[in-house]
Amino acid sequence: MAAPSPTGSRPVLPATLVEVAGHRLRDAILSGALQPGQKIVEEQLCADLGISRAPLREALRLLAQQGLVEQLPRRGSRVADWSRSDILQLFALRHVLEQHAIESTLPLGDLDASLQPVRDALDQMRAATDELDKDDAHRVFHAAVVGLADNRQLNLTLEPILLKLQLPMAVNLREEARHHHPRDGIARHAAIVTALETNDPAVVIAALRDHGHLHYLGLESGAQAGSVGHR
Repeated sequence: MAAPSPTGSRPVLPATLVEVAGHRLRDAILSGALQPGQKIVEEQLCADLGISRAPLREALRLLAQQGLVEQLPRRGSRVADWSRSDILQLFALRHVLEQHAIESTLPLGDLDASLQPVRDALDQMRAATDELDKDDAHRVFHAAVVGLADNRQLNLTLEPILLKLQLPMAVNLREEARHHHPRDGIARHAAIVTALETNDPAVVIAALRDHGHLHYLGLESGAQAGSVGHR
């Protein structure tokens, strides 16, 4: 039986069950096994995972906070379905925050030490073999770039944007690997590190703008034309 919570509002669920459910659902969403807009059938998932509804619903709540799931009043949950406009706006916001971080930080005094977290994130991308690990490493990389500014409020503002971009970023990485070499995504991000090593904000901002994050989503021409609609 679950222990009561300190506030008495709801029981504290075993973290492992919530984590297992959340990991499996996130994997299914990011891999495309669960499609945008698809209804999440709780009964089937409980049977598949061998868990009760309580940890599953907690996992769904956490995924809703990340922007991967939408919880609909009296209608259950479904996979989030971001419109073309939503995705372009989120990527644009990410770029604004990255640009602000670079403009307010570069040139860096101790360049090698300051860039270590970004280099570590790139190494994490190279070492990742599991698809979810690759997705996480991609997100960590962009967080590390903004983290150069050492601005807590900037980091807090970026976090929900990166979480909402998990699905389009995952689609981009998988499409890129399908059409070209799986390591092309790493090369694109290595180019950003190379730009950072110049310690020139204009060079870095250009590299961030041009690193091809919209290409395999089929949004690049739409971004230039300002078109709106579902992907």
